[in-house]
Amino acid sequence: MSAPLSPASPGTAVAPAASLTPRALSPRRLQLSVAILATLVLAAVAGPMLYRVDPDALDFARAAAPPGTGHPFGTDESGRDVLARLLVGARVSLAAGAAAMLLAVALGTAVGAVAALSRPRIDALLMRLTDAALAIPAIFVVITVLTFLGPSVVTLVVAIGATSWMGLARLVRGELLALKHQDFVEAAVALGERPVARFARHLLPHLWPTILVNATLGMGSALLTESALSFLGLGVQPPAASWGNMLSGAQSSLFSAPWLAVFPGAMILLAVATINILGDALRDALHAGP
Repeated sequence: MSAPLSPASPGTAVAPAASLTPRALSPRRLQLSVAILATLVLAAVAGPMLYRVDPDALDFARAAAPPGTGHPFGTDESGRDVLARLLVGARVSLAAGAAAMLLAVALGTAVGAVAALSRPRIDALLMRLTDAALAIPAIFVVITVLTFLGPSVVTLVVAIGATSWMGLARLVRGELLALKHQDFVEAAVALGERPVARFARHLLPHLWPTILVNATLGMGSALLTESALSFLGLGVQPPAASWGNMLSGAQSSLFSAPWLAVFPGAMILLAVATINILGDALRDALHAGP
């Protein structure tokens, strides 16, 4: 049955878009995940300014010192302050995950929209390309790209984002195929509204809940991928700090200095788990409705 029409302005009609209602959200999960994520972001942004310790300063006299006075989280094998490097690494890891997620969302939304709103041949071509991209392991493509182009943050972000858009593209296409024959869209066509304006004004509002949920979950996946690749030496390169390469540097000191692995590992676990819990809460709200 067609969606009901509601006036937006004289001469146009739109259907009410789906929404994420506060009533549908799980208050405890939502509040806890938002609070933890906000704390991590605040620590990444303001932490290095408040905790004024050079993360790259070497002090071999205090190498692998345990957590204590002067170094709350201890020092690494080169005498660098672990807390200072965690705070700086948070900037890199969170920013890389967010940037890769934004690229994937932009590509997925664009491909899905073009496929759904174009001629059948273009739709079929884009979907076959999407299926082909899904058939190739993303981690293999990312590792190959980084091996040939060399590791860097920009290359890492582009490689992760360019291999993470396919699922969202299929979701966007499916929703638009169901929406484009609704009365409110056909009314906009009859009124002569341009395709781009029609998409932005009448269709995109219905996609925001799906895009938001997938973006949230996608950021967690992108952050985990960045950490794994940095751990393998294909991501952020020393002496720059990221949670992944800090974990990699701790391999030789797992028993003699376990805090070198515990703290960055705990940060990765906390960030990814928090983002996934937030994504699940948003997804539950989307399915619950008003």
